[in-house]
Amino acid sequence: MARFEHTVTVAALDRHWFEEAAGHVVDLFDASRERDGAILLPDGRPIHGLRLLKGRHLESGARYGEIPGTDRDGAPEATVLREWRPSRTVELESLVAEEGMSMRVGVRVREPRTPRELEVSLDGHNPQGGSLYRFSGRAKVDLRAWWAALDQPLSAPPAARAPVVGRAVHRLAEARLTVTPRPAEDGSWQVSVVLTVRGRWLLRPVAGVALAFARRPVDRGFREAVDSSVEGWAEMLAEAVPLRGEALRAEIADALTEPPEPVEEPAPLLKAL
Repeated sequence: MARFEHTVTVAALDRHWFEEAAGHVVDLFDASRERDGAILLPDGRPIHGLRLLKGRHLESGARYGEIPGTDRDGAPEATVLREWRPSRTVELESLVAEEGMSMRVGVRVREPRTPRELEVSLDGHNPQGGSLYRFSGRAKVDLRAWWAALDQPLSAPPAARAPVVGRAVHRLAEARLTVTPRPAEDGSWQVSVVLTVRGRWLLRPVAGVALAFARRPVDRGFREAVDSSVEGWAEMLAEAVPLRGEALRAEIADALTEPPEPVEEPAPLLKAL
């Protein structure tokens, strides 16, 4: 097993602003309606890139997508609503195909108006390949534990249980990622990211030897990926509009109806892993 750790300082996110913004997003979708496939906000504007392809809007089994079509690989892309209970749970499942891989991504948010917990699952495979082309991942973000860790005195030890835990599994290896925050003196956050990697089954000794030889470049790449993610976090916070109340709700509604800026590549940390 190989263990990599890196601690970084990041700008703090205001909890009350975050929870208010999440509540506005949920309320806007909850008050939306469907007309001829388009999903309309309460003011009548359509949400950009989102259409109802099958089922009834905001009911279990409803299938959403950009247009009734296929992607470049000829496989359908869609998001299926598994559960819509804004005061308790919202659960979505996306089916995507990219570069020969078929992936199923699940997202579950508990108490979404003031998010308490986020769970993400990922299962992927290549329909033309064998077991070497299969992988899965699970991640859980305990937001209450996250905020509680940041409410501790500066002298308090780090949280005993990481609020963010992720696990990825492949036939040859598995990885575990944890993220633990603590407050810093200037009001920012100190975030510790720990990655452990091990081989599976009979490949454990082989993986151990390989990681021993490759430890320095892997550690360097891991640190660079975390640092790049911190830069992305800072850019995101810089673009966040410090509005509250109806002004924040209006800003979110505008964002939902306008085309997003193109994304060139995935988040650095996810790409590295």
